[in-house]
Amino acid sequence: MDGSRFETSNAPVNDTGALSFDLNIAIATFRRRFRLFAAVAVVVFAAVVLFTLQQTPKYTAIAQVMLDVRQEQVTDMSAVLSGLPADSSVVDTEVEVLKSRSLAARVVKELKLEQDPYFNPYLSNAEGAGAWLSTVRKAAAPLDNVDSVELQRRSERIVDSVLGGLKVRRAGLTYLISIEYTHKDPKRASELANAFANLYLTEQLEAKFDATQKANEWLDTRVGELREQVQAADAAVQQYKIQNNLLSAEGATLTEQEISSLNQQLALSRASQAETDARLNIARQQLARGSTGEDVGESLNSPVVQQLRKQRSEKSAQVADLGGRYGDRHPELLKARRELADIDGQIQAEIRRIISNLEAQAQVARQRTGSVASSVAASKGTLAGNNRASIGLAELERKAQSVKTLYETLLSRFKQTTTQEGIEQADARVVSPAKIPTRPSYPKPTLNLALGLVLALGAGVAAVVLAEILMAGLFTEDEVERRLGLPYLGAVPSLGTTVDDSKTLKGMTPPDYLLVKPLSSFAESLRKLRASILFSKVGETVQVIAVTSSLPGEGKTTTTFSLARTLATSGAKVIVVDCDLRQSAISQFLKEPAPVGLLEVLNGVATLDQAIINDESGAHILPLAKSSYTPRDVLGSSAMHRLLGELRGRYEIVLLDTAPLLAIADTRILAPHTDAVVMLVRWKKTPVKAVQSALALLQGTRAFIAGVALTQMDLKAQSRYGYGDSYYYYANYRKYYAD
Repeated sequence: MDGSRFETSNAPVNDTGALSFDLNIAIATFRRRFRLFAAVAVVVFAAVVLFTLQQTPKYTAIAQVMLDVRQEQVTDMSAVLSGLPADSSVVDTEVEVLKSRSLAARVVKELKLEQDPYFNPYLSNAEGAGAWLSTVRKAAAPLDNVDSVELQRRSERIVDSVLGGLKVRRAGLTYLISIEYTHKDPKRASELANAFANLYLTEQLEAKFDATQKANEWLDTRVGELREQVQAADAAVQQYKIQNNLLSAEGATLTEQEISSLNQQLALSRASQAETDARLNIARQQLARGSTGEDVGESLNSPVVQQLRKQRSEKSAQVADLGGRYGDRHPELLKARRELADIDGQIQAEIRRIISNLEAQAQVARQRTGSVASSVAASKGTLAGNNRASIGLAELERKAQSVKTLYETLLSRFKQTTTQEGIEQADARVVSPAKIPTRPSYPKPTLNLALGLVLALGAGVAAVVLAEILMAGLFTEDEVERRLGLPYLGAVPSLGTTVDDSKTLKGMTPPDYLLVKPLSSFAESLRKLRASILFSKVGETVQVIAVTSSLPGEGKTTTTFSLARTLATSGAKVIVVDCDLRQSAISQFLKEPAPVGLLEVLNGVATLDQAIINDESGAHILPLAKSSYTPRDVLGSSAMHRLLGELRGRYEIVLLDTAPLLAIADTRILAPHTDAVVMLVRWKKTPVKAVQSALALLQGTRAFIAGVALTQMDLKAQSRYGYGDSYYYYANYRKYYAD
């Protein structure tokens, strides 16, 4: 099938296939739907006006709270619950806190709003926000018979009513928060706004007080526990020291002090031993060289030796004196010599005694040094054991110190929090308490009317758009070609819309009007349709034309007969064949019923000439006899094919008035044997889906669809609203017609 493209979009399509907007089409659509637009707009605007007039005046009181980034520093200590940081997210969070249900519940309790009929819909005299629950109030059970769940539900409903009048917003990017409350009573509105602001600050103080109190309780308990742990840890350290002999004084253990003392003694003992050994060795060396011992250091320092030497010196002087006076044999001299020898013996004995003493001192020094060294070694062994035990001691001391540090920290914090209790500050302050408003804030007649006007216009436009979307039929040439993908052949207007005076018709049918008014706009529409059909096949002759539609009642028979008269009056030899075996609508244009017709010719009962009826316009008609009926498929028979061949030889144009495609299958059978099929669509009435379904039935039949023609068009409406169609300019060329 040529040109069988189907589209469902109502928007114009440009050369690239993209959707485009045509302002003229929009204006034409608006003009066409102006009554609908005006009706919807008036109704909506009237509803807004009525709603505004019926509203009870309400007043809005505004309190302002500021989050205070500056805090009084009474004590130089950090608070248990820190102040709010000054960033945007915190301010937004506090706005939500002000709108919270918990705060609203506190306001309800503070102001006893459960006793206010405006907020409590369960009171017998409830009004305002709860008036719509009158049926609920009547059915509500007394409080004595209400369970806890129902009480909770009622409380929540009261809170919802209170929150319904609250509006909290942040003032730009500042730290100011506006608390607005709307109520029919201006004084009540002020009370509620201030109540929300004051209880908000109270909640902040209570939060800090509770946090401080809980911290104090926890710190007190924890400090007591840590005190016991510190005592236990200290006792464990001391017990460990006693068990492992790790007792200390002046920062060092007793073993360390003992080793230090012994080391000092050992050093002194070794020095003393070295000195004694040195004196003994020197004395021995002097004696070994033949010394009498008198030059030994110890003897030189000995007072006995010194006294003996003094005596010897005196005795030597005496011996010398006696020797000079008496001679060698003098008794006195001998006696003096014996005394001198005795003194020398004493000196040697004393020297020997001194040497022996040196030996004894050296032996004592060596023993003493050995003893002290042995004590040092024993103490070092003890110290090594103490060092091994000190590892465990260090661990115990670290544990004790950690517990003590935590104890001291918490004890200090406990003292701070105890000091802070009672001096908590809120993180916000009321900078502007709500005053009693003097003017109602709601309703706002000017704003409501402006919004109502906008809403009315929007609703009107929406109604127009919706009506266009729901419009099932075709309206203009552009819509035909865009939505069906077929050529537009023309339009046949409704006869009553082509004349100004309806009396002119005088009960005439459209075909009769063609003969009476051959120069009318109605006649011209048929001539345009004729030209479009005859030249629909480029380079080929269109002789046999099937006129059909998708549904009954689309003006198919009237258009076919009118087209036949138009062709006949123009000099063409034309015949109309009634192929609608069920309805036989052509008979209504005959002056008297036909005795024989198409079926009789096909059955051979009558000849073609016997069945043909001459019309006053010069056209011939092959009708269906009134009583004729056949259940057989005669339109697809060989007799029908022979008849069409005979009609082609005798007539220039053969018009076949066929049955609707969706109702009867005869047209699908007959269409392939014609030169062109003309699809008639009733203007604005026939659904596009029906037309598309009818055209789909012709697919695969090899029938040529010349195009689509609109019938029963309202010419006056089309001339006003049908932008995109030739009749839109009807007023410009109407003078050419003689209606």
